[in-house]
Amino acid sequence: MQPKLLLRIAAVLMLMHTIGHMYGALGHSLPPDPKLAAIISGMQTEHFNFMGRSASLGLFFTGYGMTIIFVLLLIAVQLWILSARPSRPIAVILGLYLITQAVIEYIYFFPMAAAISLAAAVLTLLAGGTVHIRRMGTEAVG
Repeated sequence: MQPKLLLRIAAVLMLMHTIGHMYGALGHSLPPDPKLAAIISGMQTEHFNFMGRSASLGLFFTGYGMTIIFVLLLIAVQLWILSARPSRPIAVILGLYLITQAVIEYIYFFPMAAAISLAAAVLTLLAGGTVHIRRMGTEAVG
């Protein structure tokens, strides 16, 4: 398979991951379970001083969630841009990052998120390997 196609599939997977994360991160304050609602309320109402300002665990949770939305979107955009001119070193770095992300998602979140990141990682690493093989083949011939 062409590196361009592999990287574009990985980009679409990461865009889907971004949309899923956006839905979960921005909808966490509407829990269906009353016990979970009490926990979330406590996270939002209990404030403490942190680096000169009043903060809560709810603010941290929301801030981290929103930050990750933009990180996931950035990765999707990077993969799409990379697909136009594939580079083995960049594909390997992104692929290794995505493997690390998949492991963290599996340990701390849930398997579906990890599976999407892992699939994108495999596609990205395959694209990097294909770029390398094609260039070697081109150099050997030319």
